[in-house]
Amino acid sequence: MYGLLRSLYDEPSPSRPNSRAWWDWALVGVIVSVAVAEGVLRQDLPWRVVSTVMTVGLAPTLLWRRTRPLLMVAIAFGASAVVTVLIGAEPQSNTMVFVLLLVYSLVRWGSGREVVLGTAIILVKLCLSLLLGYISLPDTLAGLVVLFSVGALGSAMRYRAKARMRELDQVKLLERERLARDLHDTVAHHVSAMALRAGAGLAASETEPNAATEALTVIESEASLALAEMRTMVRVLRQNEPADIAPNPRIGDVTRLATRAGPGPDVEVEITGAVGDLPSSVETAIYRLAQESVTNARRHARHATRVEVRITADDTSVSLRVSDDGEPSPAVTPGHGLIGMIERADLLGGTCQAGPDPERGWTVTAVLPRIPVPGAAR
Repeated sequence: MYGLLRSLYDEPSPSRPNSRAWWDWALVGVIVSVAVAEGVLRQDLPWRVVSTVMTVGLAPTLLWRRTRPLLMVAIAFGASAVVTVLIGAEPQSNTMVFVLLLVYSLVRWGSGREVVLGTAIILVKLCLSLLLGYISLPDTLAGLVVLFSVGALGSAMRYRAKARMRELDQVKLLERERLARDLHDTVAHHVSAMALRAGAGLAASETEPNAATEALTVIESEASLALAEMRTMVRVLRQNEPADIAPNPRIGDVTRLATRAGPGPDVEVEITGAVGDLPSSVETAIYRLAQESVTNARRHARHATRVEVRITADDTSVSLRVSDDGEPSPAVTPGHGLIGMIERADLLGGTCQAGPDPERGWTVTAVLPRIPVPGAAR
C-alpha cells in the first residue's frame, strides 16, 4: 500500500500547454458576466456583494488552471474558506460551480505531489465548513461525490492522453526502424558502387587515364544520390522540419540495377508476368529486396561473374529470385541487411529466404502476395 501511495506521489506531471488559448479568456468573460448577472438578479442571494466580488475575483484562476493547477486550487479554496469564516456562512453563488474545472485540471495536469496536496486543501475546506456548521453532513457527502466524479474524469482523460502518447511514441519508433532499413538498403548500395568504381579507377589510373576519369564521375554521381537520401531521412527524423519525400521505387526501377560493364559481376534482370497493377508497397518491397540482394552479391560473392535477378508475377503473388555464380560459401549468421529483408517481407505477409546453393553461389528468394497482408507471417 505504501509503495502504491509513494508511486502516486512521485508521478511526474504530464506535458502542459505553454500558453493560454482564446477560449480561456472567453470562458473567464462568460463566468464574470454570469456572476454579475446573478448578483444583480438574485434578490435572495445572501451577502450578494461579497459573493459576487469573490466569484468575479476568482474567475481569472481559470487562465492558469493548466500551468499552475495546485496554486489555483489553493487560491480558490483558500479564499473561499477565508470568506466563509469572515461572513459566518457559506457563499451560495451558483456561478462558483466553475471551481470544479480547477479540480479537474488539478488531476488532469498536476503531478502526483500536486494532486495529493490539492486534495488535502479541498478536504480541509470541506471539513472546516462542516465543523463550523455552515454545511450539513449530507451536503458534505454529496460534495465529496461530485468532487470524486470530477477527479475520476480528470484521471480518465489523463490516462487516455498517456496512452495516446505511448501509441505515438511506438509509431515513431516503428517509423525510425523503417527509415533505418531504408538507410541501409539505399545508401549501402551507393557506397558499394563507389567502392567498386574507386578500386577500378585506381587499378586503371596508370594505363588508362580515361577509365579513372569515368570512375570518378560515377563516384561523384553515387555520392550525390547517397547524400541526398541521407539528408531526406535526417529531415524526417526531426520533428520540427518536413521532409521532401521522393516517389517510392517501382518494380520497373529494378532494371536500373542491371550492369554489363565495369568492375564486379554482370547483373541481368528479367521481369515476367503482370506487374502493372501491383500495390506501391509491394513494388517498393520487391525493389528494396532486389537492391539489397545485388549489393550483397557484389560485396560478398567471391569470383562471381554474373548475378541473375528474376521477378515473376502471377494472379496471387510476386516472386523474386536473385542468384550469383560465385564460389560456394557456407551458411552465415544473418546480418542487418538480411534481417531487414526478412522483416520487410514479413510485414507484407510474405517470406524471404537466403542461403548457399547446393552447387555454386548464393540465392535469395522472396514471395509476396499481390494484396499485402500486414503482419500475417508473425
